[in-house]
Amino acid sequence: MQYNEQLLERFFNYVSLDTQSKPGAKTSPSTQGQLKLAKILEQELYSLGLDEIEVSKHGIVTALLPGNIENSPTIGLIAHLDTSPQCSGKNVKPEVIENYRGGDIALGLGDEFISPVTFTFLHKLVGKTLIVTDGTTLLGADNKAGIAEIMTALSQLKESSVPRCHIRVAFTPDEEIGLGMKFFPIEKFSCDWAYTIDGGAVGELEYENFNAAGAAVTIFGRAIHPGSAKDKMVNALALACEFQQGFPTDEVPEKTEEKQGFFHLNSFHGDIEKVELHYLIRDFDKQAFTQRKAFLEKWVDEFNCRKQLKEPVKVTITDNYYNMYDTVSKVPQSIELADSAMKACGIVPIHQPIRGGTDGAWLAEKGLACPNIFTGGYNFHSKHELITLEGMCSAVDVIMKIAQLAVK
Repeated sequence: MQYNEQLLERFFNYVSLDTQSKPGAKTSPSTQGQLKLAKILEQELYSLGLDEIEVSKHGIVTALLPGNIENSPTIGLIAHLDTSPQCSGKNVKPEVIENYRGGDIALGLGDEFISPVTFTFLHKLVGKTLIVTDGTTLLGADNKAGIAEIMTALSQLKESSVPRCHIRVAFTPDEEIGLGMKFFPIEKFSCDWAYTIDGGAVGELEYENFNAAGAAVTIFGRAIHPGSAKDKMVNALALACEFQQGFPTDEVPEKTEEKQGFFHLNSFHGDIEKVELHYLIRDFDKQAFTQRKAFLEKWVDEFNCRKQLKEPVKVTITDNYYNMYDTVSKVPQSIELADSAMKACGIVPIHQPIRGGTDGAWLAEKGLACPNIFTGGYNFHSKHELITLEGMCSAVDVIMKIAQLAVK
């Protein structure tokens, strides 16, 4: 079996499992599908002959591939088990399009399609082998492509006699809901630095991300029959709509890019008596991040003063993760090595910020530099998700080259 066939077989095997994480979960893994995949990976790692293989009670898979050169560094490789809860990941049916010739891509037998008019990156993928969905689910390349790429690279390195550094691997649950890393065994994951294999297009190398917080706003009302509601009803739904109007209209995800921060109304649910609004607060700059949180608290105070409600609006703000740049910048070789590996593989590195977060942000907070490397995928968290086989192979090549260059 050829290298790319091994890679594709692994990927299809992993995406066949429903591993969506579940928002609001109190324990991790939040779903049993993630634990099932963790057990499969455990057996694969044993078959590859790795050391220190362990699956924790929280579904975190860790292992070590020893290097074959004395005094070489130890580098970590990380990918996550779960797929996004924003789009179904059950009964994924991937479809392969060989030698893509351009134009619209019909997904399955339904009305869904991917158009280069909307997704202009498709123009760069002409001639590539695309893997898409059937239009009913996401694909799961985020992040099962990363898992498949790491496993394939481990397999190739284990069979090869080329010099390589020590490699620790970790596959983590619940990355999409920010829960899994709370149970990460950082004391057992001793590395000089690490990489998450969780990026997008070929060449992406990311080491800056949002500072992130979540805010829960609760608005209380009073229900009464509409026929006798005059001067008695307090409609929490209407108050919530009015409250939302107090945010800057241009500081939202759909109107920002690059390093611009935003407020994002992520969920809105309730009834006349009680409504809960959940917001995402994001900014790359620490000071601006602090100002955004202060803005929300001030707006709640102002709204309460204006409305004089019997039960005031309440807000709880919780920090989720911070910009990894401060930690990564202290370990510049983590960026330089990835750069050199990509160039050695004929890939032009694309340095760009992550408009989101990865497990690497949590690790950076704990002092472990952890930039993010591409997987070759696009349109994550969507029925329009796709990845190229060539991009996946490039990720494997870069991982192997990193392991080789590290010993020098």
